[in-house]
Amino acid sequence: MTGPGMITTASAWPVRETIDRLEAAVAEAGLLVFARIDHAANAVNAGMALRPTELLIFGHPRGGTPLMQDRQTSGLDLPMKALAWQDSSGRTWLTRDDAEWLASRHDLGAESAAAVEAISAGMARLVGAVVAREADPNSPQ
Repeated sequence: MTGPGMITTASAWPVRETIDRLEAAVAEAGLLVFARIDHAANAVNAGMALRPTELLIFGHPRGGTPLMQDRQTSGLDLPMKALAWQDSSGRTWLTRDDAEWLASRHDLGAESAAAVEAISAGMARLVGAVVAREADPNSPQ
């Protein structure tokens, strides 16, 4: 289901709602949303079918710039991304970039360690708050 550099978590919400919730959590955390891409809608526009699939691209220069100062090639994988998608059984998943993998891929030095750790922890908090029904006190039982 996943490969190197990806972390996938089951979501209790449909794809669109998962990305809506992530977008709200990102804004609440003071991060910037750079783009939201509805791959399924784009597929329909091309005359093709695709199960619900949406991508959110987000971050903040305070987090990404130190990595690019260390190795500018890390800009290839920044800002961070998360993809909500529905599998063939109708289950929703949220797949995100693994900051530790990004550090390894770009051979980031020790000066980037604190930023990578902060990005990794921040992504885990955001995703944890987004995917679980228990995280929402207004969720239907």
